[in-house]
Amino acid sequence: MTENLIRPARPEDAPGVVALRAVVHPYLVRGVESTRRMIAQPPPGEDWAAWVAEADGQVVGWVSAYRNSHTSEANVGEVSTLHVHPAHRLRGVGTALLDAALGHLRHIGAKRLLTWSQPESLPFARRHGFAPSRELRYSALDLRPAPPMPEPPPGVRLLPAAEVDPRRIHRVDAEASVDEPGDVPTDALGYEIWHHEVWENVGLDRDASTLAEVDGTLAAVSLVKRDGDRMWSDFTGTIPGHRGRGLAGLAKRAALHRAAANGVRTAYTSNDEANGPMLAINTRLGYRPVGSQWSCLRDLD
Repeated sequence: MTENLIRPARPEDAPGVVALRAVVHPYLVRGVESTRRMIAQPPPGEDWAAWVAEADGQVVGWVSAYRNSHTSEANVGEVSTLHVHPAHRLRGVGTALLDAALGHLRHIGAKRLLTWSQPESLPFARRHGFAPSRELRYSALDLRPAPPMPEPPPGVRLLPAAEVDPRRIHRVDAEASVDEPGDVPTDALGYEIWHHEVWENVGLDRDASTLAEVDGTLAAVSLVKRDGDRMWSDFTGTIPGHRGRGLAGLAKRAALHRAAANGVRTAYTSNDEANGPMLAINTRLGYRPVGSQWSCLRDLD
């Protein structure tokens, strides 16, 4: 039996990491260059670290761990995207990767942990002290033929992110996500971390990402990250004072149109089970379910 090596991830692992993710999580969209940058230039202030499992020179497992800097809750750590190639499961690889992540989180002082698990992996999560909390639903939309560009109502403009000051986009993103359903509030999204993770992400499609402006005020946003002919709707939302007018749906339809016009063929997204408004928007747009994960929580001694 081939021995699996658990080691810190290196930038040159990016192609193998992306290939592994395509097998286990085909609905996630992060390309090779974006993954390479994530490993080489981790987000500031998060104490981000990642590990791979290697067998015969191939990446067969991955996990990352970091401090959640988007929430005001203290000492929240995350174990992100722990997954192992199906051919290498039941050999202790997942446990070894999790042990590496937990050791790192203890070192940086995390006390409350959040992770995600596919439904079939929930027994593994429970064995390691995690309790399932919320369902996250993944869905896909075929963009062939390209959806039409929506006609905005009077007083509303649909602007590509490439034409907007990123600080203004950050304000909309931060305000719209404050009450996003989840296990911890997203109420501390600072500009520095947002600029690194979103604006400087090499996968961000600034031409497709769309802002809805109402009488000069940015009111809604739909961000697009892209890899080849696949895209991910990173976040779509409306600031509280402008909700109930269909602006998020308007921005998302414009973003989908612009992405499709530039060669994107499939759009993916995810929504918390409690996010009724966005689930309704996606249903109307024609998204179909393709998978789910459960958020899972535990305390760290």
